[in-house]
Amino acid sequence: MEHQNKFDKDPKEKEFVEKLVTLKRTSKTVKGGRRMSFSALTVVGDQKGRVGYGFGKANDVSEAIKKSIDRAKRNLVTMPLKNGTIPHDIIGKYKSSEVLLKPACSGTGIIAGGAVRAIMDAAGATDVLSKSLGSGTSVNVVRATFDAIEHLMNAATVAKNRGKTLDEMWG
Repeated sequence: MEHQNKFDKDPKEKEFVEKLVTLKRTSKTVKGGRRMSFSALTVVGDQKGRVGYGFGKANDVSEAIKKSIDRAKRNLVTMPLKNGTIPHDIIGKYKSSEVLLKPACSGTGIIAGGAVRAIMDAAGATDVLSKSLGSGTSVNVVRATFDAIEHLMNAATVAKNRGKTLDEMWG
């Protein structure tokens, strides 16, 4: 008979890697002093190509993080990965933030700043080059990165859209 500790999580619950990108504290001045609230931006992924981001606000840090993780799990997108890298160069844009993602040969690692690195780690990419252009606001950089991920195409999809086989495309 196996005894399960109350601190042990279900094996199902650990299917996603959760990364906290930013945690901000804001204060509102009220009659009795300052009222603090928190906002959290998190990224979750299964390290097999599925990744999502979420933003949560609450009066408590742990509640804000919990909300953002729940939202991230609802907004999952699939990222095409090929040998641990992305299939082609792409620039993602959101407002004044731009993120350039480039495939890299194996052994390169993830060359990226904080927000983009968290997304690539969670998605399971092992070799990617990136450059963040324009605004460095974490929320906008994350959204620009997801814009790039949504526009990535793998060779099979391109071939199908053109009505050809993979062999016809690559000669």
